[in-house]
Amino acid sequence: MKLVTNAPLIKRNARIGVVAHLSGLAVLIAGMVVTFLMPARSDLSLLALMTGFVLANVGIFFTNRWGRRPRPDEALDAALKGLDDQYLLVHYRLGTAHALIGPSGLVALVPKFQSGQIRYEGNKWRHAGVTWMRRFFAQESLGNPSLEAEAEAAGLSGKLRKILPGEELPPIKSVIVFTAAEAKVEAEGSPTPAMHAEKLKEFVRRMPRAATLRAEQVARVLDAIGG
Repeated sequence: MKLVTNAPLIKRNARIGVVAHLSGLAVLIAGMVVTFLMPARSDLSLLALMTGFVLANVGIFFTNRWGRRPRPDEALDAALKGLDDQYLLVHYRLGTAHALIGPSGLVALVPKFQSGQIRYEGNKWRHAGVTWMRRFFAQESLGNPSLEAEAEAAGLSGKLRKILPGEELPPIKSVIVFTAAEAKVEAEGSPTPAMHAEKLKEFVRRMPRAATLRAEQVARVLDAIGG
């Protein structure tokens, strides 16, 4: 499998996550100090609390994607290791965070790092098995992975249309991938295929052959993104 990764973006965003997280903690501590030393200035302590909370959550957002190891791109690399050179995996360069191009077509991969019990049930995604403290301080909510998958596929399509203007593109599929070792996924009935990372490679290998980019189109894409 061929890999293209936007290393400068990863490094920059990892640094943003660290700075935002530490800044948030510093502001929260400053707010506590103000509360004890200047009890009459509740406005300052409240402002510090709100600012620190926002900064800390920005730090969590960036750290979850670009700071924690394995990062989403590393988890996908490991999950798909062993695919042959018919496959090209591109991280953070094609309008979607993770794009797989291969004999089965174009696929936007949507990694989710949440652990615990994850189910698709009654047209909704449900997430259980995570303590409120971990959810509050370290883990984002699951959100709606199906909507994320639609957005990622649209982003990939838009980028390719800019690189290959006027050319007919094959349909773009999407797959939701849960990367946490502790994640247990039950997604039968999901409008978008969803699975644990351990099952991803076999799923990709079993996908039927479909319309995909021609070799010369792939070469133009790589030239455009610096791959």
